[in-house]
Amino acid sequence: MAKHKTPSNQIVLNKKAKYEYFLEQEFEAGLSLEGWEVKSLREKKIHFDESYILIKDGEAFLIGAHITPLPTVSTHLTPDPTRTRKLLLHKKEISNIFGGINREGYTCVPVKLYWKNNRVKCLVALAKGKQKFDKRASIKERDWGREKQRSFKKNLN
Repeated sequence: MAKHKTPSNQIVLNKKAKYEYFLEQEFEAGLSLEGWEVKSLREKKIHFDESYILIKDGEAFLIGAHITPLPTVSTHLTPDPTRTRKLLLHKKEISNIFGGINREGYTCVPVKLYWKNNRVKCLVALAKGKQKFDKRASIKERDWGREKQRSFKKNLN
């Protein structure tokens, strides 16, 4: 069975976000990182599923992302793998996100990390939570898409 190939610029994708939420409005944010974190991201040593966005004092922060330090990190540095990382957004974008979060049922979730011009970018989405029946419907839709592809392949052979 062929394994799906990820785009070369993609570091990690938060699949749980797409399953748990309706992603409505997306924003591209830069990330304030330390050198050892960038090196770890090049090796894709990150756990991103349980992370979330917090807006405080007009600034946005990524909380809960676990970047595993490489064993080659210098000895004089003690890395904190789950530290809070600042998201670099314009004030207008932050105010849009903050206004969206204040509506009932909405939250802000990180969707994916990727490289853009040798910088790490985080795709952040304003999202509305799915109910249980919505999740079942998305599973049915995904399964139907798979069945459709399989039957299409059979007809070609």
